[in-house]
Amino acid sequence: MTNLIEYETASPEVRAVYDDIRATRQTEYINNFWKALANHPPTLWRTWENLKEVMGGEGDIDPLTRELIYIAVSVTNGCDYCIASHTAAALTKGLTEKGHGELLAIVAAANSTNRLATGYQVPIDEQFKI
Repeated sequence: MTNLIEYETASPEVRAVYDDIRATRQTEYINNFWKALANHPPTLWRTWENLKEVMGGEGDIDPLTRELIYIAVSVTNGCDYCIASHTAAALTKGLTEKGHGELLAIVAAANSTNRLATGYQVPIDEQFKI
């Protein structure tokens, strides 16, 4: 089990990232993912900066859709922690129970057809190439 680094025992470098997480997310809560990554401050900082930009930055994809994509990838990769945390985030951004069911049905269908296409080694249609 990974040691979780609490704010009170964190180095100044880790506290700075925690402070940024709190300010960016407008919360006092630091979740266990960040507390685990704090065991290696460069990874904590790098991962936070990347996720802050990708999940919260400007772009054409709205915040709920970003969370839905994250959930879909997490389901496919089998990351229980990420499924739970990003489902919680999606719920705050408008995900409904019905929408959650639809999302999981899409993930299941995509995983099934992806494996079939891979197994059959289906060549890509010319009109699909970009």
